[in-house]
Amino acid sequence: MSLPAKVMRDGLLEKRSSGLLQLWKKKRCVLTEDGLRLHNCKGGNGDATGSVWSSKAKELRFERMVTVDSVEYKRGLVYFTVVMATGKEIDFRCPQDGTAWNAEIALALVRFKNLQAVKTGRNRHLSTAHLGSTGEDEEL
Repeated sequence: MSLPAKVMRDGLLEKRSSGLLQLWKKKRCVLTEDGLRLHNCKGGNGDATGSVWSSKAKELRFERMVTVDSVEYKRGLVYFTVVMATGKEIDFRCPQDGTAWNAEIALALVRFKNLQAVKTGRNRHLSTAHLGSTGEDEEL
């Protein structure tokens, strides 16, 4: 059993639906060390206080995420796209005030990818160390 991931940010984002009309839907988003969880609004006006949020969440895991890009600023909103490894693009928007969600998601993604690279390098180093000497540091 794994420990729950540390929550780095919790708040509202709007996600563009993939349907024909491509409507913007409010989501409660929880950014963790492992990815982004999206909770649907079950009712209310869509703000954090008056709404009931679904306990079931869609999770966008960093291991399946490629990048955060196409950042655009329009009428006080930040529009950005999360690109998944499958090529699927998911569009979001949020208010421009404060630290933008796109920046926090991008930084968390970079942090995750760096940790994965360090673990891979460490495992590769340990596996070659267990195989024995390569002969590079031995005197003739």
